[in-house]
Formats: sequence, structure tokens, C-alpha cells
Amino acid sequence: METSLYPPVKTFLEKAGYVVKGEVGGCDIVGLSEDDPPVVVICELKLSFNLELILQAVDRAAISDEVWIAARVSAKGRGREADRRYRDLCRRLGIGMLGISDAGDVSIIVGSVSPMPRTNPKRRSRLLREHQKRRGDPALGGSTRTPLMTAYRQQALGCAAALEAGPLRVREIRPGVPEAGKILLSNVYGWFERLDRGVYGLTDAGREALRRWPQPGVAAAE
Repeated sequence: METSLYPPVKTFLEKAGYVVKGEVGGCDIVGLSEDDPPVVVICELKLSFNLELILQAVDRAAISDEVWIAARVSAKGRGREADRRYRDLCRRLGIGMLGISDAGDVSIIVGSVSPMPRTNPKRRSRLLREHQKRRGDPALGGSTRTPLMTAYRQQALGCAAALEAGPLRVREIRPGVPEAGKILLSNVYGWFERLDRGVYGLTDAGREALRRWPQPGVAAAE
């Protein structure tokens, strides 16, 4: 699975000085430097190098400073990484190639030395916000067919954890979840119910969500 490629690439980028998180804004891997503004590095994963991987990288180049593609290298040396035309295409597009061995070693096949120009600042800003607001790194890069643990879902779970013991006012939840008012009002996942003005409780769906994604208790304000 593509998720098996995530840990070695994450380690590779962390050693290069980036804060790395998986599945941010539809990208398999996003790394941010500690500069202000941060340097944005995106890497897309596939089990083998193919045209689809390059097409994904071209799309991601609109919101990143560096874009990489990563895949397992063929044990017999017959993969696309051995095709000079494929490597030359990546060079021309400014896309870096990372090869991952069966042992999990990461090697640079083509360096990302000619970053493509950013053309979509709105998408880039959304990507930065999601990466910076997400607590920890809860999603493996390359994950598919599973609900992603986004920053919004993390905050909604924080609200649910606060309400687990009983109904509370929004102002009692807000110290632990700053956007509690918007999250409770919109109730995207159906986890909350409005009991009175500014007072919310937890639905059965919310309790099921806490069983699925256990959360540390969020203390309500006194």
C-alpha cells in the first residue's frame, strides 16, 4: 500500500528540516519549513512511477515551492526510474524523484532544482492553514477510502469530548476549542444537538465518533 511509503519519506523530509504531515489538502505529504513565510514542499506517493504521478505533481506545483514524486524502485531495474525519458521529463518540469527500496531507504533520483512558479495563492493559503491548524500528524500519507483526520474533524471531536459528560454552553467549550461556536452551529457530522440558546448536547452519532476516535478529555471552563 502507498501508506507503507509514507514513514521513510516523512523521515527523509524531516531530516531536511521540514515539519511533515500526511494527507493535507488532498496531498499525500506536505512539509513546511520553520521560515516565515514557510517553504512548502509537497510529495505524492505511488507504488511505482507512472504518468499519473507526474500529473499529480504538476497540479501540486501550483501551491508549493518544491514538488516531489516518490515510489518504490524496481528490484530488477525495469521501472520508470530507469527510463531516461521519464527522468528528463521530471527535470524539465522541475519535479524531484525519490526512490524507495524494499528496505525503506530513500534515494534522490532527480533533484527538485527548478521549482515551478506558484499560480494559485488561494489553494496555497488553504493548504498552509490546514497544515498549521492540524494537531500532530494523524493521517498516513497515501491513505484512501478512510475519513481523514482534518483540523476541523479534530476540533469537532474536541467539542464532542467536552460534551461527553453532559450538555454545556458554547462559552464553556470555547477555551479548549476556539472555533466551538461555528462547529456546534454548523453540526456538519450530526454529532451535536441544540438544547437551548447557546447550549448543546451530544447525539448518539457523536458518542459513536468518540468510540471510533478516542479523545483526551477537554476540561470545561469553570
